[in-house]
Amino acid sequence: MISKVPEENLQQAVVSHTDPERFQTGKVTAISLAHLSHDVFSSFLAPLLPLLIAKLGLSLSMVALLDIARKIPQLLNPFIGLLADRICVKYFVILAPVVTAVCMSLLGLAPTFPLLIILLLVSGISAAAFHVPGPVLIKHYSGSNTGRGMSFYMFGGEMARTLGPLLITAAVSWWGLEGSVRVLPVGLVASTVMFFRLKNLQPMERKARQKSSGNRREQFLRMVPLFTGLGGFMMFRMGLKSALTLYLPTYLISQGESLWVAGGALSILQFSGAVGTLGAGWIADRFGHRSVLMAVTVLTPVAALGLTFLEGIWTLPLLVLTGVLIFASSPILLALVQDTNTARPAFLNSLFMTQNIVISGLAALFIGTMGDHFGLELTFRIAAGMAALSVPFVLLIPESRTR
Repeated sequence: MISKVPEENLQQAVVSHTDPERFQTGKVTAISLAHLSHDVFSSFLAPLLPLLIAKLGLSLSMVALLDIARKIPQLLNPFIGLLADRICVKYFVILAPVVTAVCMSLLGLAPTFPLLIILLLVSGISAAAFHVPGPVLIKHYSGSNTGRGMSFYMFGGEMARTLGPLLITAAVSWWGLEGSVRVLPVGLVASTVMFFRLKNLQPMERKARQKSSGNRREQFLRMVPLFTGLGGFMMFRMGLKSALTLYLPTYLISQGESLWVAGGALSILQFSGAVGTLGAGWIADRFGHRSVLMAVTVLTPVAALGLTFLEGIWTLPLLVLTGVLIFASSPILLALVQDTNTARPAFLNSLFMTQNIVISGLAALFIGTMGDHFGLELTFRIAAGMAALSVPFVLLIPESRTR
């Protein structure tokens, strides 16, 4: 005789299966792998810069304009965010890696500076279409463990920026600068795989996206301290990050190092950053996002200044430590933004990303101009000193509501 399951037990089982507080590892991992497949190609610019500078006769200020061209389309982030709050966003995450792979693989073939600008503009639009909805999906599938989910997501991105320089450095070492196009099939294969992994991903329900408390004015006033603190924090810290991630290969080659050493140093920095992002979210979920952010902010200038003064074997552990610290803030900031109670999570994330892009673009231009006038070594030291000024702004950032 078959016993009948009580109705209340069945309802409890359904609720347990669809528990919004549950961390859905498979879905978070799939989105994080899509992040990896996209950012592998978006990380090609810095390793290619020394060769592009030699081929086209670029100054460091012109190099900064290339970085700005890649980032300026992300001023469209608020519009993408509004769109993403209304439609199924998974196709943004699926299609963007293909577009980025095509544009970035063609950089080595570009015969002129304006064509480089065009390729980077298109890849910037693609990057915006990917990165605005990505963290929102991660938040949705992370339940109450937002920091952990953002660590998965940012680990995918930082691992991409570890593997990307190695991939493109190997390609141009074997086939020359124009050989960058030969890595394009890698991107197409990766995008095809991710399509089949993500095509059945169920987007968050419209009702869940619209859930919010308080009126719009109250929500806006609640965001002012958050974005004031974030803006000041990034303004003084982003110069150091731009100096390390954009100009490190150029600096090392100017010091007499080979292309392989320069690309390898960037990969070590990025891999260390991947480790930092993976651990920072978990630690922040346990001890508080703002407390961990303060510790990271205090230690970063010390490690970065030591990197510019020491030589030889000591530079390797300091490069690793600096990479861990400079990138550890990323999942914490994303978790702080996504833990804000709002009816438009994608739009809120787009505002954060727009703020981030504007500040990073200005920081890249500032570092490039300073490098042209004073040399990259002194510029790196100035940027490390300025990073210390971001400490007071951490106090303006409200603590996350999830611990």
